[in-house]
Parts: sequence; C-alpha cells; structure tokens
Amino acid sequence: MSDIYLKTAIPGPRAKKLLEAKKQHVPRGPFNTVETFAAKGNGALLTDVDGNTFLDFAGAIGSLNTGHCPQRVVDALKKQIDLYLHPSFHVMMYEPYIKLAEKLNEITPGSHHKKTFFLSTGAEAVENAIKIARKYTGRKGIISFERGFHGRTYMSMSLTSKVKPYKYEFGPFVPETYKWPYPYYYRNEHSDQKGLDDMLLAQFHDFFLNEASPEEIAAVIMEPVQGEGGFVIPSLYFVQQVKKICEKHGILFIADEVQTGFGRTGKMFAIEHFDVVPDLVTMSKSIAAGLPISAVTGRAEIMDAPGVGEIGGTYGGSPLGCVAALEVINMIEEDGLLARANHIGSLFAEKFSRLPLQYNKVGEIRVLGAMCAIEFVKDSVSKEPDKELVQRITALAQSRGLIIMSAGLYGNIVRLLTPLVVSDEQLEEGFSILEDVIKECCQTGG
Repeated sequence: MSDIYLKTAIPGPRAKKLLEAKKQHVPRGPFNTVETFAAKGNGALLTDVDGNTFLDFAGAIGSLNTGHCPQRVVDALKKQIDLYLHPSFHVMMYEPYIKLAEKLNEITPGSHHKKTFFLSTGAEAVENAIKIARKYTGRKGIISFERGFHGRTYMSMSLTSKVKPYKYEFGPFVPETYKWPYPYYYRNEHSDQKGLDDMLLAQFHDFFLNEASPEEIAAVIMEPVQGEGGFVIPSLYFVQQVKKICEKHGILFIADEVQTGFGRTGKMFAIEHFDVVPDLVTMSKSIAAGLPISAVTGRAEIMDAPGVGEIGGTYGGSPLGCVAALEVINMIEEDGLLARANHIGSLFAEKFSRLPLQYNKVGEIRVLGAMCAIEFVKDSVSKEPDKELVQRITALAQSRGLIIMSAGLYGNIVRLLTPLVVSDEQLEEGFSILEDVIKECCQTGG
C-alpha cells in the first residue's frame, strides 16, 4: 500500500492562496523546492495544506536524519517547554547546554580533551570556527575548497565556491580567504585517482610559493564530502595528505560536518571514513531534528583561545535545541541509525548502479552511507552537465509525490537526503518512482 496520497494538483487550492500571500509579503530571494505548504510531518512523510502526502527524500536539506517529528524528541521538547524556553546561556546557564557539550566532546573524533559551544546555524558555526582558529594561531588566512559550500554570511559566503545564486553581486568578500582544488574523479582527465590527487597536492605546495606563505594560514576548512557541491567524495589518501600538510605548517584542520554529520554517511561524522582527527568540527542541520542549533567542537586549548565574551550569541544553544539534540544522539545510538544509513546506501546502489550502462545521460552514481547522488550529463563522452534534465526529473518526481533536490556546481545532480528512519517499503516506492522518472526523461528527452 502506498504512503503517497495526491488528492489535488500541486499546488492545490489552499496552497495557491498561500502562494499569493507569499508573493505579497515575502521577498523572492528564499528558494522553495516544492510549491506547496507543509501541514504535518511524520518520519519520511510530509503532508501539505491540501491533504497531499509526499515521500520526503530531501529531509529539509539534510536536517532530518531522524525524520519529521520523532516522538522521543517531541516528548523531550514538551517536557522542556513546561520548564523554561530561553533564559539565554549568557544570562543564566542551564544544564542541557552542559550535557550536550559533554556528549559532543565524547562522540566527535579523537580522544584528546575537547570543548564545545553552541550557536544557531551552520553558517554561525563556520564563522566562529574561523574566529577561534585566527585567535589561536594569530594568523589570518583561511583556505577552503572549490565547489565547497559553508553558508550565506559574509565569511562563510567568502569561503563558498559557487557564484550564482550564493555570491553574485554581494561582494566585496572577506579578504585573505583562498580556494584549493578538490578532487572530482568523474571529471578527471588523469588515468587514476592517485594521479589526480598527487597533481592537486603538488598545486597546494605551489600555492605557498605563489599566493600565501603557510605561516600566514590559520586554517583549512573542508567538507569531508561536498554537499551542495554534488556529493563529491575524495579519496582517503587525499584527505590524509591535506591533514599532513596542515600539521607540517601548524595550520588547523576544520571539518565542516554541517550536512555530513550525525549519521548521514554511515558513521556519526563523515571525517571518520578518512581516519583523520580534525582540530575543529562544525555541526548543525541534523543535530536536533530540525531545530535551529549549531555547534563548534575542538581541542580544548584551541577552543579556550578567545577570552570571555569574545564568542557567543543571544540564542546560541537554546534549551530546546539542546534537549532535542540529546534525544537525536540517543536515537542514532540506540536505534542503529548508522547501520540504517549504510543499508539505505546499499539499496540505492543496488537499484541505480547500472544506470550509467543503461542511459547515456547518466554520468555517475555516488554513494557514501545514505548520502546518495546521481550525476546527469548530455552524453557520456563530453560529460557536459545537463541541468535542464535534472530540473525535469525533480519536477516530474514531485508531481508523483516524491520530493527530491538538485545539487552541484552545474545543478546537474540529483541528491537524496532521505531520513534514516525511512522504511524499506517507503524506500522501494521512492526509488521506483525515481527510476521510472529517469527512464522517461532519458528516453524521451523530458
């Protein structure tokens, strides 16, 4: 029996009225994946104001690894609401903040002494990680990677690679920020991964001669798997060599786990796949089942570099976010959601791994845990990105009740951020819809 139920066109009558109100009262800037409005969410299901129920394989852009409204989180929030909402940690402290900091210090990579503090968004976490790195090292330069995405505030936007829609006409940007190339093996002209890795690593050494001395660089910030960049996965060798370069020159290594964290890749944090221990970790999105909270965790001596009052924020580490995050971590640990992420990825690979052999327009399948993507091209020889095809695929899938999103520098990648609590039956239904839509669009041209 299908969990998808479509009773109206999308958008339906009530959604159309709300769209008119949105046009009148909300600026055009914030983008929307589906032209309707949520009324209720449960697990991997999302119902709109007209009673249409969708399978949600976008998961609030990776914020819902434990699904919509997990009951354990809801119960914890109801209990907390009756006690206090937000005294602000900077006025009167509260225990959930300390408990969550203690838990993150325990579960993030590395056995060294760590400390954690909290903010509201992923971009804030990135901003503050950079502040801490600069304060600790006394250096100013920050290196990020091509195709990386780190947020929409001015520092995080400066570190982000994609111009449109994130940076266009918003400059000037923060100085002393630099970009290093990040391996993209599908688009590699070299014969093997190692060849590309070595070429890029050589470029990093040249960078220190051409652009900035290593003594001027405070930190390198890396997404262990690029999110908005298209779920591009580097090799273990590449990541480890970048970390060695950092260690050689006293540069801090920051793992941006905003999208990859909390079980998405089949480990609690994606950097664990590469046997690298970062100096600082930034977290948000799935940390608290969709509530706005973010964190920076790092080596205690680094985290203590800023003085009293030099980092923080009025809403940082809200009590609601803290109690939600503690329950999310409990769910991941007790309900086997890391194993579940790997199971989801295995089913995805089993279903879609043959697509590049079946369709000339399917370039590559990429999977790490439940971080799953399909890259589409105009043909397999030129590998020219086909953004328009992806737009048709996502629109047709949504018309059949499956919510998916695009990604990539060229917008030519379908990405899945399925809640880890999705059932096998829901996965099969969603995958079948996606498979049918790909077949129709690739064979007919959309």
